[in-house]
Amino acid sequence: MEMSPKQIVAELDRYIIGQHEAKKAVAIALRNRYRRSKLADEIRDEITPKNIIMKGPTGVGKTEISRRLAKLVRAPFIKVEATKFTEVGYVGRDVESMIRDLAEVAVRLVKEEKLAEVETKARADAENKIVDVLYTSKKKQSGETPDKVLKQNLLTDLRAGKLDGQILELEVNDMPKPLEVIPGTGAEINIGDMFGGLFPKKKKKRKLTVKEAMKLLILEESEKLIDADSINTEAVKRAEQSGIIFIDEIDKIAGSGSRSGPDVSREGVQRDILPIVEGCTVMTKYGAIKTDYILFIASGAFHISKINDLIPELQGRFPIVVELNSLTYEDFVNIFTVPDNAITKQYAALMQVDNINLEFTRDAIEEMSKVAVAENETTEDIGARRLHTIMESLLEDVSFNASGDHPMIDVVIDAKYVKEHLSKQIKKHDLRKFIL
Repeated sequence: MEMSPKQIVAELDRYIIGQHEAKKAVAIALRNRYRRSKLADEIRDEITPKNIIMKGPTGVGKTEISRRLAKLVRAPFIKVEATKFTEVGYVGRDVESMIRDLAEVAVRLVKEEKLAEVETKARADAENKIVDVLYTSKKKQSGETPDKVLKQNLLTDLRAGKLDGQILELEVNDMPKPLEVIPGTGAEINIGDMFGGLFPKKKKKRKLTVKEAMKLLILEESEKLIDADSINTEAVKRAEQSGIIFIDEIDKIAGSGSRSGPDVSREGVQRDILPIVEGCTVMTKYGAIKTDYILFIASGAFHISKINDLIPELQGRFPIVVELNSLTYEDFVNIFTVPDNAITKQYAALMQVDNINLEFTRDAIEEMSKVAVAENETTEDIGARRLHTIMESLLEDVSFNASGDHPMIDVVIDAKYVKEHLSKQIKKHDLRKFIL
């Protein structure tokens, strides 16, 4: 959160091409959270996040911008689809479930951090337990070897991974599966937790490899070293103060002008979402969460409906509107080459598993970009998602024939190869110019 808006945009540029205005808007929103955290309590409580609506076609980076943003700050983040919610009184998910889901994510995030803090101590305790179990069976075979030396040798072999495949019998906690309170809602209870630990945890013997036992024991020992109550308290605080909820497909619940039939239900969902975005208190199993300071980012293509079709009160809670542009030829060329997780790099890494050294020439990337633009113009515009279709068609033969039982083979994908393997798509686009 201490990153400047320029630094945040630079980080987003590593994974997302273009859409500078949208990146700028979310970077400012994130920085404002940091600025707010440095203020006195009186003024801080008065400042609420400026929620954002991203408008643009599918596949241009709306979801990815929000997801990467949350990763940057290790903030609790969830993505929900507006179409999955129903208004109060109908069967389906209620809008408050998004806050309960955010709480779950926050708890998991904080717990991971706490587990990492105690991992060294937990690992040492787990190693000692495994050494004690192995020592019992090894003692008979060790002859006159002193106990201290034998245990040290076992510990050395354990840390070197030499004992990973060995089977041992171990007593571990029997973890009961949580029960779902109401099927389909996601709300669960754990019978053991209900009675506040009045009953001791059951143990059961299991046969495991040393490697499996190590993971299980590290987790068990870590659980002993962390305080569940402090995790829940911190998680609730983090969900309230730095949580981000991304509401996708918000255009699908916007009315189209009439006020009958399904539009009534859509408006009902909007009215249910409104108090969540405005600020209210939602009860979760970890405690009450105030939604006043959660950042909401909504997105939609708005092909059929318009932002103005949302109820005015909801529009007012999203003061920042940014429009994302359709991807151009230059954008596609950059998407193929610039990002750290570029699709060409992904496929090259996959093929290396089967001893194929895949290389894309510049003219091949340019030809694929032309095909992507033409496909999006003549059929449905699905943005960068079009590239997966192109890559699968292009590399179908290479992927099918690769087996890994041959030495490393160099495969160069050039413009000629692209034209030959994407000939159907190219021919279809060439024919369209003769249609009046």
